[in-house]
Amino acid sequence: MLHDTYQTLTKKNKVLIRKAFDFAVEAHKDQRRKTGEPYVYHPIAVAKTVANEIGLGTNSIVAALLHDVVEDTDYTFDDIEQLFGKTVAKIVNGLTKISRLKKETDVSIQAENFRKMLLTLNDDVRVILIKIADRLHNMQTLDSMREEKQVKTASETLYIYAPLAHRLGLYNIKTELEDLGLKFTENEVYTDILNKLSESKEDQEKYIEEFSNSIKQSLDKEGIKYQIKGRTKSIFSIRKKMRNQEVSFDEVYDKFAVRIVYESSLKDEKFNAWKIYSIVTDHYSPNPSRLRDWITHPKTTGYESLHTTVMGPHGKWVEIQIRSERMNEIAEKGYAAHFRYKHGNVNESGLEEWLNKLKESLENSDVNALDFVEQFKLNLYAKEIYVFTPRGDIKSLPKGSTVIDFAFAIHSEVGMHCRGAKVNGKLVHFSYQLQSGDQIEIITSNSQKPKLAWLEIVKTARAKSRIKSILKNEQKIIAKEGKEILSRKLRHLKIPFNETTTNELVNFLKLKTSFDLYFRIGNGSIENQQLKKYAANRSNAFMNFFKTRMRRGTKNPKLVQTSDEVSTNFDMLVFGSDEERLKYKFAKCCTPIPGDKVFGFITINEGIKVHKNDCPNSVSMQSQYAYRIISAKWIDSTQYGFKVTLRLMGIDDLGLVSKVTKIISNNLNVNIKKLNISGEEGFFEGKITVDVKNNKQLSILIKQLKKIEGIEKVERIIN
Repeated sequence: MLHDTYQTLTKKNKVLIRKAFDFAVEAHKDQRRKTGEPYVYHPIAVAKTVANEIGLGTNSIVAALLHDVVEDTDYTFDDIEQLFGKTVAKIVNGLTKISRLKKETDVSIQAENFRKMLLTLNDDVRVILIKIADRLHNMQTLDSMREEKQVKTASETLYIYAPLAHRLGLYNIKTELEDLGLKFTENEVYTDILNKLSESKEDQEKYIEEFSNSIKQSLDKEGIKYQIKGRTKSIFSIRKKMRNQEVSFDEVYDKFAVRIVYESSLKDEKFNAWKIYSIVTDHYSPNPSRLRDWITHPKTTGYESLHTTVMGPHGKWVEIQIRSERMNEIAEKGYAAHFRYKHGNVNESGLEEWLNKLKESLENSDVNALDFVEQFKLNLYAKEIYVFTPRGDIKSLPKGSTVIDFAFAIHSEVGMHCRGAKVNGKLVHFSYQLQSGDQIEIITSNSQKPKLAWLEIVKTARAKSRIKSILKNEQKIIAKEGKEILSRKLRHLKIPFNETTTNELVNFLKLKTSFDLYFRIGNGSIENQQLKKYAANRSNAFMNFFKTRMRRGTKNPKLVQTSDEVSTNFDMLVFGSDEERLKYKFAKCCTPIPGDKVFGFITINEGIKVHKNDCPNSVSMQSQYAYRIISAKWIDSTQYGFKVTLRLMGIDDLGLVSKVTKIISNNLNVNIKKLNISGEEGFFEGKITVDVKNNKQLSILIKQLKKIEGIEKVERIIN
């Protein structure tokens, strides 16, 4: 079992492992698996993976052998601790907690379970690694389970365990989990691709031999010791490409890659990689857009390799992977191999040190579990770019990241107060997508705060979670103020402020929770006129009936929700990058509803028609009439501002512009979009475009501007 383990095992270690093995055999002696084999085969298989594939040490191997003992037998954690020590007992306890999580097919509950599982990182990071090994063996023996159990387990594996194995650099395990997951969720597809790969195997081997023969002489001449191997893409990745590109199996042109693995000292690895690249491209023309250098800048998972795509024999594109033996082992077996080469045969502390970084993802426990998992997975699979700080330090970010992502990657405080950014010395918009090699300088201001619109811009889970947390705290403060304001206004209307009144108002205003009500009162989006209308209706017969129904339904939890999440109404459709409110009609071909992902199509006679993104006519319109397409999205009108242009006139005065911008930005937290003020012979006139939340905020802004010495007139320009 232990012949390929990465760790150095002393005689004492081996005795302890043998003791655990004997204990597991005894504990499970009367149990059998669904396959009919003795149950102890399972913990032995898990321990083998832990030792040989993942590369963990003695405590992990022992815990793997014992991981089901407490769950399935009469032995307790105290027994484990007494016989094998506190560390092993702690790991076994973590594994038992995971196995006792409620097993559900519901995706949101799976997501919550995933987060709970990651919380075991705070106990011991080895728990999750052993759990992945446990899941691998369960998938390998899933044939013996009934069909509904197979589908459920395979779906959970694809949703949770394969992405996690990917993030931990366990590529061999990740690939096997994905293929097995596909086998039990889409068996016909899996079998079809497997059979076609088997049929084409002989042709593939001939092609690789033909390709290799052309470069072998040149490699031998340089004295390079190497192996050339063909690597077939996994069944899962071929299926993914067929689906994403909407092509058949035969149309997937890069079903295999050629891998050149060379021997090299650590010092010469990079030099030799580029030497081999030069030899390959002397024989075959490279595709310049397909060069990937993960040797100079390894992936955050530790992956190192040089990739290129060349035009091979018979006009076929071939992906070439060039890597040393060390790089190849890391690529296949993950961080255990990485730390073995970096530190020698050390204990698990090196691996643990890296894995502890995952805890950062758990800091914001308020994030919705489903969002948490989707953000986590987004960051797992995202391609990486490499950018620089003003001092020249390099940072790795997912492809598509913006300057705000970069700001939060530097520090949460930098992200919170980011008011602008320079990329390569030039000012850019917040939505600017960073490119590898960019050098970014973040401009901060203590008065700046995150905006809701930032959530649509950022890519990384770190930035999203920080922004949501900050906005949520701000919403709580506004809601608290709103509750006090509502109490005063109801008192003025001679209406008692209590739970019944609050629930009536929530229903009358078509909101979801009392928190929604307080928040909207606080930010001014519910005006006095609406409260007066409620007060008038309250006394009529309809309202009496409404209250009677309310009393009958007091057990309905929807009427007494106190959630601190503001409901998303999606009550307004805006168009273009400037989020303008324009007249539109819904298209009859796809009948979109508020909240759908949509786009606008500018017709010749009927103005803007709104279509769903997946409308049957979408492809035709997008391809033939792209110039008539306008982006569109649904927003919650109380959460987003709208643009207003004001005309200012008066007597020119020194520092006037400074006073205007100070009133707008500092006192009211209103965003300035455009500012144009000109003066002549002591008189000035200007236009200023701002983002305001509602009419109340606009009224306050106009009043404040009129108080500035020298300003004679402030009026709104109606476009």
